[in-house]
Amino acid sequence: MATHHVAAGSLALAIIGLAAGSGAHAQEVSGQKPATTGSTVPKSINVSQSMLNASGSQSSNWLHTNGAYDQMRFYPGAQINTGNVARLRPAFVFQTEVVESMEVAPIVVDGVMYITTSFNHVYALDAVTGKEFWHYKHKMGPVTTFCCGPNNRGVAISGGKVFMGTLDAKLIALDARDGKLVWETQIEDPEKGYSETMSPTVVDGKVLIGTNGGEYGIRGFVKAFDADSGKALWTFYTIPEKGHEGVWAVNDSTGRNMHRDIAAEKAALAKDSSFYKTLGGGVWMNPAVDLKNRTIWFVVGNPSPDLFGAERPGDNLYTDSIVAVDLDKGTYKCHHQYIAHDVWDLDAVSPPILVDAKDKNGKMVPAVIHGGKTGHVYVHDRKDCSLIRFSDAMVPQENMWVLPTANGARMLPGANGGVEWSPMAFNPKTRMAYALNLHQPMTYHVESAKYPGGSKLWLGGAFKVIPGEKQWGRLAAVNVDTGKVAWKHDTEQPLMGGALATAGGLVFFGEGNGHFNAMDAKSGKKLWSFQCGAGANAMPVSYSVAGKQYVAMGCGGNTQIDFKRGNSVFVFAL
Repeated sequence: MATHHVAAGSLALAIIGLAAGSGAHAQEVSGQKPATTGSTVPKSINVSQSMLNASGSQSSNWLHTNGAYDQMRFYPGAQINTGNVARLRPAFVFQTEVVESMEVAPIVVDGVMYITTSFNHVYALDAVTGKEFWHYKHKMGPVTTFCCGPNNRGVAISGGKVFMGTLDAKLIALDARDGKLVWETQIEDPEKGYSETMSPTVVDGKVLIGTNGGEYGIRGFVKAFDADSGKALWTFYTIPEKGHEGVWAVNDSTGRNMHRDIAAEKAALAKDSSFYKTLGGGVWMNPAVDLKNRTIWFVVGNPSPDLFGAERPGDNLYTDSIVAVDLDKGTYKCHHQYIAHDVWDLDAVSPPILVDAKDKNGKMVPAVIHGGKTGHVYVHDRKDCSLIRFSDAMVPQENMWVLPTANGARMLPGANGGVEWSPMAFNPKTRMAYALNLHQPMTYHVESAKYPGGSKLWLGGAFKVIPGEKQWGRLAAVNVDTGKVAWKHDTEQPLMGGALATAGGLVFFGEGNGHFNAMDAKSGKKLWSFQCGAGANAMPVSYSVAGKQYVAMGCGGNTQIDFKRGNSVFVFAL
């Protein structure tokens, strides 16, 4: 994942930004006592598998981070629409204890909202009034470092439990009614560079979770745990022990030459192929779940070290790839790699979305789409992972794929993208995917870097923003059947966070300057905006209670590109 700093002008500054967890904050949270304060949720909470399966077709609850297993982030209710969104006003504002980066997608079930904060606090709230029911503070174990801020992107819910991954690489289950700890499982060793910021996904009694750590020489994975006990069920390693050299690809997915010295790489691999244990490949965001075909789809982050490829000859599978895995066994089905032997930190991060799309012959087929840091939306055939098309570039591209140098080589997009971790939204009526993009001109610098040991930053160079060059953001609407950009809306600052599409013809998204906006999904016209006072960099959701529709957005800023911090969740209604 781009370890990526708007203000970073040197590797030293990059390290400061990345190792935020090793300073005062980590000491502060490590002294926390395990505590759940408050009262009990005044109703029974029991989310069945049938409710989770049908979540995308109902308007009462928001039961998944990205709305449903298909991850469209499409809300089927239309009470708030293009004709009346101008009358949207705050229904309540809830302020947490933690003033720090907020990237959460609230989960809402039967009028109860569950939110998380940086440093792994969980709150249960009344989704109409904002009244707090309970508040859980995770007792943090050793946290040596973590990438891109102390974020948490939310809980998953199933049965009567909510599930959260933690910065100290644990998976915990809490009682949804009172917040009491039910079980706790160590996913991996945080002292080796592993940590968790993603929200889990629960399906058929399995809790699925990936891992951070691609900047620290970890071996990435997706793991499944038993929802009742926390027992490990299966592990899929994103770095295979054999085969990580791949096919020695010359070109990227779009057919552009990546300027590799493959002969030198093959010679280096013949001498040593043991580096697979430190090859990176974090999985930052939720998998999409194809229930019919018992398949999960996820994307894999950058190799380690990020910029110094001499330490890791080969294609470095399955980094920078979309991967399909058997839901029940965790076994490989297929993959497609966007960038082989990535030395630019342009990993795949934004979660994939299951859609139907036109193939090259114009026939509608089951497809999966992904918004890349390259600035393209990629459309794949679900039967074999093959690439059907890639979209027009959503942001400027320049000098792709120039190799990093000691003095720095300019290439666009910069290491943040394109589309970073930000989830796209898809509206099946407009046929458009809505993607939040960044434009940050950067130079890429390389330096020799041997593996420094677990939990130590291992970039093998730096990516530096270029002083004096304007940075900005772009919301782009892409037709998945043609790859054409239907419209684009530019913002003063780079965009990071989620998009939400609704049946009311709207697209909601936030900006780092605090503005939370509603756009016309067809035309891209801005119809409404509200100033939240801190960076609106979380993932918006919508739900309804007693027939009234609400829209919720976390506004706590962002560590990764240093947007103004806050501690508020805003909930809006007509």
